[in-house]
Amino acid sequence: MRASIVFIAVAAVFSTSAFAQWENLKTPGVPRLPNGKLNEAAPAPRTADGKPDLSGVWETRGYSGERRYGLDYDVAQSMPAGTLTPFAQSVRLKNLQNLRKDNPLSRCLPVSVSFLNLRSVTRFVQTPGLIVALHESPNSPHRMIFLDGRELPKDPSPTWLGYSVGRWEGDTLVVTTTGFNDQGWLDVGGTPQTESLKLTERFRRPDFGHMEYEVTFEDPKVFTRPATARVAKRYMADTEIMEDVCENEKDSQHLTAGTRLSAEMLAKYAGTYTVAGRDVAVVVADDQLTVKDTKYPADQVFAASSENHFSSSLGYATIAFVKDASGAITHFTRTDGKISETAVRKK
Repeated sequence: MRASIVFIAVAAVFSTSAFAQWENLKTPGVPRLPNGKLNEAAPAPRTADGKPDLSGVWETRGYSGERRYGLDYDVAQSMPAGTLTPFAQSVRLKNLQNLRKDNPLSRCLPVSVSFLNLRSVTRFVQTPGLIVALHESPNSPHRMIFLDGRELPKDPSPTWLGYSVGRWEGDTLVVTTTGFNDQGWLDVGGTPQTESLKLTERFRRPDFGHMEYEVTFEDPKVFTRPATARVAKRYMADTEIMEDVCENEKDSQHLTAGTRLSAEMLAKYAGTYTVAGRDVAVVVADDQLTVKDTKYPADQVFAASSENHFSSSLGYATIAFVKDASGAITHFTRTDGKISETAVRKK
C-alpha cells in the first residue's frame, strides 16, 4: 500500500520569485498564440529518436497557475498517520522544535532531490544518453540522469543527490536514484534522509506547457511503506534560470532552538478562534500547535519560540497570543510578511 501525498502547488519561499527575466528575451522554437503568449496546449516536442523532449525551464505550479499558501513543501505533514518510523518521527520533531536551525540550507549546504523537484525552478537539458538538471536553488549541484543503459553503482560513495539512471516506459521517463548520504533533509520540515533511501521518479510531458511529476520514497529507516508525492510543472518561456549561490554565510552561528513549553502551558492556547467570519481551530500535539484554517489548503504547524510566540515549521509565518489581566488567552495575531490577521477566541 502506498501513501499518496498530492501537491498541486508550492509556496514561493526561497526560489521562485527570483526568476531571471532577460529583457526582451523570446525563447525560439516554441509554439505561440496569436497574442504572442506560449501555446501550452500544443503537442509536446519529441527528440530525433521519438522520445518526449523534456528540455526547457520548468517551475512547480498548479495547472491553473495559482500559488496556494500553506503547501510549503513538507513530505511528512500530509502523510497518513503511521507512515513515518519512530526514528523519523523523533528526528523530525526535534528539528521542528529547534525551529529548523540545523536545516542544511541554513548552512549553505545542498538540498535534497525531492526538495528540488517539488519546489525549485529547473532547466532540463536532454540528450539521447543523458539528461542534466540545472536547478535555481542555493548551492545545488547539477544532477545527471543517465539513459545509456548503465546500472546503478553497487557500492557508491554517498552523495547529496545520489546516482540516477533512467529508462523510458512509453512516453514516461522513469528514474531510479540511490547512493544518498545521511546529511540531507527530504523537506523543510526536517524529515531525515538516510543512506538507505531509494527514489523512483516519473516524468511525463502530456503537451508543450505541462509536465506531470511523481516521486516515490522508499527508506526502511524513515518510512513504514512507500510514500508518493505528485506535483504539476509548467514550462517557462522567455526566461532563464539564474545563479543562486549561498555565500558569506554568517547566520548559522546565531540561529537558536525553540522553547520547550509544558503541556499545561500549551493547553491554554488550544481552542476555537474566529477571524473574518470563519472559525479557526488551534490544536496541541507533540509540543506543537497546529492551526486549522479553511482559508489555507493545509494545516499550519507552529513551534514555540517563546512562551507566547510561535514560528511556522515550514515558512516565515508567526503567531503571537495575547492574554488579558487575568491571564486568559483572548486572541492571537498571525503574521506572514505583509499579511497580518487577528483571531479572537470564542467564548
